[in-house]
Amino acid sequence: MRAVVVHGPRDLRIDEVPDPVPGRGEVLLAVEFGGICGSDLAYWKTGASGTAVLQHPFVLGHEVAGRVAGIGPGVVGLDVGQPVTVHPATPLGVLPRRLAGRTNLHEKIRYLGSAAFEPHTDGGFSEYTVVRADQVRVLPDGVSTRHGALAEPLAVAMHAVRRAGDVRDRDVLVNGAGPIGCLVVAAAKLAGAASVTVADVAREPLVIAHALGADDVRDLAAGDRLPDDVELVFEASGVPAALGGVLRATARGGTLVQVGNLPGAPAPAALGELVTREITWVGSYRFSGEITDAVRALGDGLDVGPLITGTFDLDDATSALEFAAASRGGKVLLRLGGRDPRTLP
Repeated sequence: MRAVVVHGPRDLRIDEVPDPVPGRGEVLLAVEFGGICGSDLAYWKTGASGTAVLQHPFVLGHEVAGRVAGIGPGVVGLDVGQPVTVHPATPLGVLPRRLAGRTNLHEKIRYLGSAAFEPHTDGGFSEYTVVRADQVRVLPDGVSTRHGALAEPLAVAMHAVRRAGDVRDRDVLVNGAGPIGCLVVAAAKLAGAASVTVADVAREPLVIAHALGADDVRDLAAGDRLPDDVELVFEASGVPAALGGVLRATARGGTLVQVGNLPGAPAPAALGELVTREITWVGSYRFSGEITDAVRALGDGLDVGPLITGTFDLDDATSALEFAAASRGGKVLLRLGGRDPRTLP
């Protein structure tokens, strides 16, 4: 089969690799769509994503959806041809009792398309991939695999909203209208937020945020200002320099959820308002069970289509990453295959 393999910085290749075979408890998927994430771009640009450094070539991609093409021994409840998406995490070890249920906080987690461990964990940007049956989430009727590939980032956004507590009838500010910020808009509205204001330094992502439910948008590059005294704020840009203004926009006694990844190295940030305004600053990392909620929300009619700004074929993967890297918002998809003959009746 063909797979999108990163060999080093700016060295992306479409390689021929062996067809995977499902073992006990595993499922073979004919992958149809994959969403390009910031981590995919980082491995391609620099050979590293955060502290995970590329040691040898591996397959990118963790936001994928496709159809069941084969079933290994011991798997029940799935049928060949079913459209599905994937939970990309494999937690390692045992959680402390105090963290029961918070599976995203395992000390070590293997993630599809990650170089965090040796050997690296191949991702799903390939014509086929094998995953454990418990990683599979069946897509509801009417949900395409194209939209199903967005269930993973939607789960990240839904987890962030859950970290904020009860958002019903509350005013919300989202700083940063990248894919996760835009999906936080959709998730907050779905959870009953009274209003959602979104701020960014570019106009294009704000248009997408509005299409996903934002009531007000603020173009900071055009001179707009953040609103004052917002009770519930989501910081989705991951830019340390933005933190001072975001904290000032947060109401006294309010809550700030940090969902944008901050640098692992020292970076200057103005944090004085955190103390004087007695703000609760909460981190939000990936997700645990929210991917099931994300799939359900898609089935209930949540339209994530406005987020998709480009779709490229597998053979054009380098062009897809270049487009995504230059994009000022939205999600770029790879079309990794069509319906495989093995999935036909």
